[in-house]
Amino acid sequence: MAKRDFYEVLGVPKNASDDEIKKAYRKLAMKHHPDRNQGDAAKAAEEKFKEAKEAYEMLSDPQKRAAYDQHGHAGVDPNMRGGAEGFGGFGESFGDIFGDIFGGQRARGGRQVYRGNDLSYAMEISLEEAANGKEAQIRIPSWDDCDTCKGTGAKPGTSVKTCPTCHGSGAVQMRQGFFSVQQTCPHCHGTGKIIPEPCTVCNGQGKVKKHKTLEVKIPAGIDDGMRIRSAGNGEPGHNGGPSGDLFIEIRLRKHDIFERDGDDLHCHVPVNMCTATLGGEIDVPTLGGKATIDIPEGTQHGKTFRLRGKGIKGVRASYPGDLYCHISVETPVKLTEHQRKLIKELDESFKKGGGKHSPNEGSWFEKAKSFFS
Repeated sequence: MAKRDFYEVLGVPKNASDDEIKKAYRKLAMKHHPDRNQGDAAKAAEEKFKEAKEAYEMLSDPQKRAAYDQHGHAGVDPNMRGGAEGFGGFGESFGDIFGDIFGGQRARGGRQVYRGNDLSYAMEISLEEAANGKEAQIRIPSWDDCDTCKGTGAKPGTSVKTCPTCHGSGAVQMRQGFFSVQQTCPHCHGTGKIIPEPCTVCNGQGKVKKHKTLEVKIPAGIDDGMRIRSAGNGEPGHNGGPSGDLFIEIRLRKHDIFERDGDDLHCHVPVNMCTATLGGEIDVPTLGGKATIDIPEGTQHGKTFRLRGKGIKGVRASYPGDLYCHISVETPVKLTEHQRKLIKELDESFKKGGGKHSPNEGSWFEKAKSFFS
């Protein structure tokens, strides 16, 4: 199945900014993350998650995005050889000649070596941990030499043989008309060796999968969707190639009070009717303790107070963001008869005062009358 357009996957236009691409990816990643989808929908969600991740990795990198905008998937897909097949089936041969462009490199002696695959690890942390940073331990896969074959891949008592086709070079020469090209040996697949009797424990790989504990330092200010690169902790390379990298993807756990928006924080602060009406002081929580807000008389529901510097200092920021406190005026509930009587008396006094106590109410009803008429 042909790949979908990366911009279509993220649901953004081709002139989208980096922030728009990041926000679109975060939204899709949260929606389709494997931990949030179970049962029959899990497989489809996982595919969409991988698709969104690939699109974000390409479009968030300026060089890859430029190549994609100019050449489409062929500009960023190492498996697409730019139409080399048009030369009578030489595509694979030319790909081997320029193997370092597409992920392979030639070792001494001509053997083709390949870098190992990268690994991904999702780590969920709290908002406080993201703001202050932390050190954590994670358990990841590792590959050690097989104890049975001592890393040779051959069954004990047998040995690895030099490939008779390429004589240990890992490559063979092919002549096509006027061209003479070098190609990966089809017999040993570039290793230069064959294993007549593979080790039954590691299946001839010479390595077995285990696990190891890795110390990870989470920098202060890290945000949801950011990744930490741990070089060389991915899958091992082939034929002596370098190991891939481990990418630790950060997921922020939902907070009971705060919502994060970049380096800013938002929270909803309930205020009782009397305080909102008469004014007063209230204490609000921050990540660094508590702060006091002076509520002026007549504060309305939805009023927002900004506390400068009470947000989060991002990993690349010079100053911390702000905390926005959104006031939510609470209506009294479970009133006693005496309280009901007092509120009715208060309501009557408001009505006698005309519209001066509720200026917005009168203008709203006037607009409503003109709408229905």
